Amino acid sequence: MELIQQLINGISLGSIYALIALGYTMVYGIIKLINFAHGDVFMVGAFTGFYLITVFHLPFVLALVLTMLITALLGVVIERVAYKPLRNATRIAALITAIGVSLLIEYTTIYLRGAQPAAYPEDIIPNKTIAISGLTISSQSIVILAVSVTLMIILELFIHKTKTGKAMRAVSVDADAARLMGINVDRTISVTFAIGSALAGAAGVAFGIYYIKIEPLMGIIPGLKAFIAAVLGGIGIIPGAMVGGMLLGIVEALVSAAGFSLWRDAAAFLILILILLFKPSGLFGKNIREKV
Repeated sequence: MELIQQLINGISLGSIYALIALGYTMVYGIIKLINFAHGDVFMVGAFTGFYLITVFHLPFVLALVLTMLITALLGVVIERVAYKPLRNATRIAALITAIGVSLLIEYTTIYLRGAQPAAYPEDIIPNKTIAISGLTISSQSIVILAVSVTLMIILELFIHKTKTGKAMRAVSVDADAARLMGINVDRTISVTFAIGSALAGAAGVAFGIYYIKIEPLMGIIPGLKAFIAAVLGGIGIIPGAMVGGMLLGIVEALVSAAGFSLWRDAAAFLILILILLFKPSGLFGKNIREKV
């Protein structure tokens, strides 16, 4: 029974990782860029939701939607200002730029509001526990899981059922061929950043509700763990990011339940080492031969 309880806790945490990982994997699938500023978009989402709820007294759902819109706009600005001019540059130049954007967001936030942490109100969602056959499930966990799964389903339908989603898949396969077929590649890339950033913003609000405490450097570790989740599932593969996030959350919950809570972060990075050693393409990825 204890094992099932930890699995439930791990799935709730993993759903947050999965939302962030989707942004990593979508951007990489389109332009082969590891956007290390993505974790800081997650942080901006957490603070945006916090201020919308505490200062403007908006209800949870409205605050969540507005946060997603604001972080989507932030994602587009980052792509247009920082990454678009480097579209044809070397990968190392884009990677260094991503790290620079990450630091810029972090320390701009500290400059604007200070480095002190903030705390989400505990009554945003009624804190009730549901007991089922000895299992205890909090209302926050249910809401977070429901929001995460709903957003993942909407994303999957968007990618496979809409014209823009088909354009995103085409660009991820061959951007030049997609351009010749009349697809606006620049707009498609911007849409990809917008969607990924919106999901990161939603994850930030979910994180604030789940852990209460937020601070300007909070995006570093969850961002790295979401990157690990994306690599675990197969970076560039959307279902892989979802499964990788869930698995990572479950592993962390089980490690904590075993009495090694201080080793949670180490377990995540151990997974990264093992997956790079034994299956670099990830669980859902396929090895592709490249001609030199």
